[in-house]
Amino acid sequence: MQEIVILDKRFRESIPGEVINRRIDEMAMELNRDYAGREVVFLGILNGAFMFSSEIFKRIDLKARITFVKIASYRGTKSTGAVNQLIGLNEDLEDRDVVILEDIVDSGQTLESIVDVLILKKVHSIGIATLLLKPEAYSARFRIDYVGFKIPNDFVVGFGLDYDGFGRNLTSVYTLVH
Repeated sequence: MQEIVILDKRFRESIPGEVINRRIDEMAMELNRDYAGREVVFLGILNGAFMFSSEIFKRIDLKARITFVKIASYRGTKSTGAVNQLIGLNEDLEDRDVVILEDIVDSGQTLESIVDVLILKKVHSIGIATLLLKPEAYSARFRIDYVGFKIPNDFVVGFGLDYDGFGRNLTSVYTLVH
């Protein structure tokens, strides 16, 4: 498997780009089936989910629009434990079907904060789609409806995920080599 160096860390390819794209095709088909005949607002979580959001949205055949919020909870390779909403929702989502698009879900803290805001905004329904899920770390109270890949509780970069701002442009997912 291919290894790369980002700043001071070595990473090994764990999910090749072609495998990611096939899984995104399947996830989009599931979303198109499950939301057929409904108008959907996709809510991408920046910065990490920009690539996943773009790829999945290109494959959506629904009456749909996309918007973004920017949330940060990582510094370096560790979660800060705090969710900092940097740019919030500025649209009316009352009675809308909303699908949250996440790059990765580990503890679920970020996800819980977003779901709580959507509940206060009186959305009709909330779906959750993530490219990556760390089941060992997940402790939130919400079910993840669409999961690209379940991965170990390791630090990963690529396909929108970063290490101190670097690596987001990689088309594969890479795992930190310990």
